[in-house]
This record gives sequence, structure tokens and C-alpha cells, in this order.
Amino acid sequence: MTDALDRSLSAELVAVLVAVTAGQPRVLTTDGGQLLPAGPFELSHRSLQAGLRAWVETQTHHPLGYVEQLYTFADSDRSNAAGARVISVSYLALTREAGDTGVAQVGWQDWYRYFPWEDRRGGLPGVLDDIERRLRQWAGRDARRGQRLAYSFGLDGAPWNEDMVLQRYELLYEAGLVPEAGAGSALPGQAMGHDHRRILATGIARLRAKIKYRPVVFELMPAEFTLLQLQTTVEALAGRELHKQNFRRLIEQQDLVEETGGMASGTAGRPAKLFRFRRDVMLERAISGSKLPLARQY
Repeated sequence: MTDALDRSLSAELVAVLVAVTAGQPRVLTTDGGQLLPAGPFELSHRSLQAGLRAWVETQTHHPLGYVEQLYTFADSDRSNAAGARVISVSYLALTREAGDTGVAQVGWQDWYRYFPWEDRRGGLPGVLDDIERRLRQWAGRDARRGQRLAYSFGLDGAPWNEDMVLQRYELLYEAGLVPEAGAGSALPGQAMGHDHRRILATGIARLRAKIKYRPVVFELMPAEFTLLQLQTTVEALAGRELHKQNFRRLIEQQDLVEETGGMASGTAGRPAKLFRFRRDVMLERAISGSKLPLARQY
């Protein structure tokens, strides 16, 4: 019975490893940007997370710091080349990019390379016009499809919700507009093998939601930083710009950071004050109510 079960079921561990470098959100990939770091859960692994750390460090030579379980993907149609059903246990990890990994086919990619419609920092992405046209054709007179389209992409008076990354991707998948659906490359945005782009979308959505109520963004920051660097990091993750004065006012109200007494050097214009996250924030990563400001925009 056990042997039969082993042959029919396989558990995979997948990492969405995120950094923000030079104002751009980045994800660590393998296979030349086609896959996320992943490997099977083995009996020698002490735990799921220990197995994940072992696979990531073996494949990428990048150690893991902050890690949290993301989601378990267990759809009935997920199978490997041998026909065994595959369950993927995914994790979200936050780190700082350490430069060239030194491993062939392993490297950091801008996550908007995979989801160009999610980056609204410079205004509405041009690809959204094409997406809307194609999805309206797909929806036709189906009211339910039309409602999903409007709600997911902020159309027909509905607000844009940056957290709905997965819903938008799955709508495009259902409409056959992304290659992972077995279709041609109808839209800009790089495809990924297996369902790793879906897993990446889940990780982006989780992080976008999480920075609104937990101070996890400090995992992505250097020990000392300017408020502009902090704002740029939050904007990179959220995919939209924030009002500078409102951002700084809310940062002060949350009492998350403190001045170091130093000044940033090598910057254009007047030197900026350097800040660090307060010690109690560093010690208590899940302080209830502590957050970085991402007020809803309509």
C-alpha cells in the first residue's frame, strides 16, 4: 500500500524568494528565468522548511533568512512526467540580493517581467488596453465573466486592488491569453514552466497584502536607509506610487523607524537623514497593528 502511494504522489517544495534592488522587485529563478527554485521533499529532510532551505541553497547558493509558508497547490490535474500526482508546498522568502549567484541558469529577475500589467508606478501600463479588449471579447454577454473582469482589473467604476495579482492571472489563464494555458503568447509577459507563474503570482499577492499590516519590509532593507529608499521599496512591491508627505506622516505615526544620526552620502541634492527600524520592531516581527502605509487609491 505504501509503495503504491509513493508511486502515485509526489511532494514538491517551491520558493518565491524576493528582494528589492535599485527600486525594482526581484525574484530568484532557475533554468534561465523559467522556474522558481524547487525540489522534492525527501525522507531525509527534518521538516518541510528544512527541505526547502536545503534545495534553495543547493540550487542557487543563496542562504534563506525570513521564510513563511505561502500555499499548498494540490489540484487534481497536477502531475509529473511519470504520471504521479504532484503537491507543491510553496514558501515566501524575503532577502537582499547578493549579486551574481555564480550558478549557471540561476539569477534574479524583475518580477514585472512576468506580470507587466501589475506595474502602475509610471501610470497605466499600455498592455492593459489590449488585455481589456481581449477579455471583453472573451466575456461576451456573460454577466458573471463581465463582473469578474471589472472587479479584477478595476474597470467599469470598480477600484484597482493591487492585492488581486492571482485573480488577474487566473482570469487571463481561463481566457487562454497566457502560454501556460496551452495557448500562444498573446500578451507581453514571460511564461514559466509548470505552474510556477501562478505560484509567483500568489507570492506577490501575499507580500502586497502583508506590507499593509506587518512591518516585514525591513527584511528587504539595508541596516540604514533614507525614507525615500523605504518609500521606493514599498512602491516597487505595491506597483504604484505613494504620496510622499502622506507616506512620511504615516511612518511617523506608526513609530516604526528612528534616526541614526547619520546622513546619506553620494546622493544628488541635500544629504538625507539615515534611519533604521526601531529595535522593538526588529525583535517583534509580527506586532499587531504595525504596518507600512498603503492606503487604498480609487
